[in-house]
Amino acid sequence: MTAPDQVEVALRAARLLPVLVLDDADHAIPVADALRDGGVRVIEVTCRTPAALDAIRRLRAERPEMLVGAGTVLSPELAAAVCDAGAHFVVSPGLNSRVVEYCQSRDCTVIPGVATPTEIERAMSHGLRIVKLFPAEVVGGVAMIEAVAGVYPHVDFVPTGGLRREHLRRYFATGRVAACGGGWMVKPDWIRAGHFDHVRDEVIASLAEITAVTS
Repeated sequence: MTAPDQVEVALRAARLLPVLVLDDADHAIPVADALRDGGVRVIEVTCRTPAALDAIRRLRAERPEMLVGAGTVLSPELAAAVCDAGAHFVVSPGLNSRVVEYCQSRDCTVIPGVATPTEIERAMSHGLRIVKLFPAEVVGGVAMIEAVAGVYPHVDFVPTGGLRREHLRRYFATGRVAACGGGWMVKPDWIRAGHFDHVRDEVIASLAEITAVTS
């Protein structure tokens, strides 16, 4: 298991968190290679399909250079399964204290979803410094982050939900975004069709957008 501080550093360095929905675990390695070739060594495998746990195991075994997360983790039982599979970090759409506490007991970084100041404060009560703003574009996106930034100066966000490449400059211009998450880099249609070059090219283009406001 990777220490939480190391995961946070790696996530901030990556700036992008590709959110992957896999129908077939055999696609996990070529997607990871495409992300790496584009400049990102972080991946979130969502637990929305039966292929997720096998994909996490394969990524950990065959691509040790990748930081592998598990997404859509809704219960402590599922958190236990993804931790046992080797996930470096856990992401959830909401803030389930039981999931947070379980992950912390395993020294596994957890990034819960928040949509309100109350949920941000609950995350802070667990000692968390990074939270997932979800669904970001629905709950205010950049405007939401700007509204709460001064109130919660020690919390940064991973906005996810409805993001596309053209949103990245505005989010990173807030100065309060650790990384932007989403599936626009890893579209299921591309993956099913074997268009892994599209994944690589979209990552490169997305990083260029971020660099334009952070360099």
